[in-house]
Amino acid sequence: MNAWKQKRSVMRRYDSTAHLYDMRYAEEQEAKYKIALEDLSLTCNSIILDVGCGTGLLFSHVAAEAELVVGVDVSKQLLLQARKRAGKLQSVHLVQADADHLPLKDAYFSVVFAFTMLQNMPKPLKTLVEIRRTARQDASIVVTGLRKAFSLKAFEELLQQAGLRAVSLKDDDALKCHVAISVKSS
Repeated sequence: MNAWKQKRSVMRRYDSTAHLYDMRYAEEQEAKYKIALEDLSLTCNSIILDVGCGTGLLFSHVAAEAELVVGVDVSKQLLLQARKRAGKLQSVHLVQADADHLPLKDAYFSVVFAFTMLQNMPKPLKTLVEIRRTARQDASIVVTGLRKAFSLKAFEELLQQAGLRAVSLKDDDALKCHVAISVKSS
């Protein structure tokens, strides 16, 4: 399947199941957020990008601590759910976009999150390189890789190939994923 067909298939799947997303994934996602955020310091100056934001479950954990939160997802229906969740949060803005072609400035974000989305991408390395492009030199980049899609070794190699150095890497059986907090390699 070519890359665009795969992305379109993922988009359609999430569009058709957006109303069930929180019921299916909220508990699992919340556990990932907790693991990642315990090793991360957010400030009132944080400019946050959430790539593959889904229904915006992360927003309640970061919006109060951030100057700006940008949620990006390819699924329009998930973004409509995220807009409801963001409600009156003035700092949250949503963009429908492909994670491999983010319509965002270079080196702008101080914290970038990419939870549970790499396995949906046809070329995860390309996605990580694009995510890296949007991050400041001193940014924290939080990425998860599902264990059924990436062995720990393959996940670490993928991060390295994308020019990321993991400063914290947790391989948690209960989460069914690897959670990396990375920085740009020199």
